[in-house]
Amino acid sequence: MSVLGWILLASLAGGALSVVAAGVFALNARAHWVHWLISYAIGALLGAAFLEVLPAAVTASADATTTSAIVLGGILVFFVLEKLVIWRHCHIEACEGHEPHVHVHGHDHGRSGLLILVGDTFHNFVDGVLIAAAFMEDVRLGAVTALAIIAHEIPQEVGDFVILLHSGYSKARALAYNLLSSLATLVGGLLAYYGLSAAQGAVPVMLALAAASMIYVAVADLIPGLHKRTELRATIAQVVLILLGIGSVIGGHHLVDHFIGH
Repeated sequence: MSVLGWILLASLAGGALSVVAAGVFALNARAHWVHWLISYAIGALLGAAFLEVLPAAVTASADATTTSAIVLGGILVFFVLEKLVIWRHCHIEACEGHEPHVHVHGHDHGRSGLLILVGDTFHNFVDGVLIAAAFMEDVRLGAVTALAIIAHEIPQEVGDFVILLHSGYSKARALAYNLLSSLATLVGGLLAYYGLSAAQGAVPVMLALAAASMIYVAVADLIPGLHKRTELRATIAQVVLILLGIGSVIGGHHLVDHFIGH
């Protein structure tokens, strides 16, 4: 299969399949299962960032200092972007002084749902760009990157789906809008493929930003939620699932190696 074919397949899997899986899960699964998905996603994100994407970025650029600086800058940019989103939520929901998270109300006339959709569309577009950049560097790296993106997209999409339902959307509309938003992954992958084909020098930068994104989402957005459950049994389960997420990245590396022959 060509690199473009892999990008198309991975973009569709990373977008539409994660939305469908999240929709089915949100409607049928027990709420406490989300905690286990989040723990696994943390491990998959950190494993992919530190064991796959970041080493590939350093190798592609041949400049570890510059690559590290891009990762550091990327983390700062993601922090500022998320802060702007929080300020926007606080302005709309009049939540000055509240904890920095989305407050969902049953009578907000769909505003929370709309913001979620806009933010998710941008996020999906960036995911498509990151998938394309990884596949253009190495098919194995692309597969692992796509796997990590799917792993963290499912618990995120579950949360988004619930917010849409509470914001007044029907189940059918919530699923339809999430599927439409997921197409941004495919658009991002295609645009990145044709754009990066003409500028291969951008690939190391995109990989470094991919690592920054994975690290930031895992450390800033997902890990703090785990600390709300302090009991020993939950902590042990979280650690085991984080290790399982990391192990799945390592296992995926060897599995893809076996089938592709690199």
